[in-house]
Amino acid sequence: MATTAKIAKNERRKELVARYAQRRAELKRVIAHPSTDPDARAAAVSALAKLPRDSSATRVRNRDAADGRPRGHLRKFGLSRVRVRQMAHDGQLPGVRKSSW
Repeated sequence: MATTAKIAKNERRKELVARYAQRRAELKRVIAHPSTDPDARAAAVSALAKLPRDSSATRVRNRDAADGRPRGHLRKFGLSRVRVRQMAHDGQLPGVRKSSW
């Protein structure tokens, strides 16, 4: 299980990403547009660099919803591989059965 500090830090990152998402998208659109003059592009690049580092979506870590495990995350369930296996064996995941042949 992950420490509560790591889980809380990741939640703060999610909030920052949501807060700055629109501003980041506008700046990236200006940078990527081919008809933008070089001065405006340079200003957009510097403004993007001045935004908080944790406001980038790539800084958010996918974690297990139950205990915060950062590795082996399965998006379909929102859980780690360990938790998915455990819950599937206990019959707590609807429609999931252990295969055998």
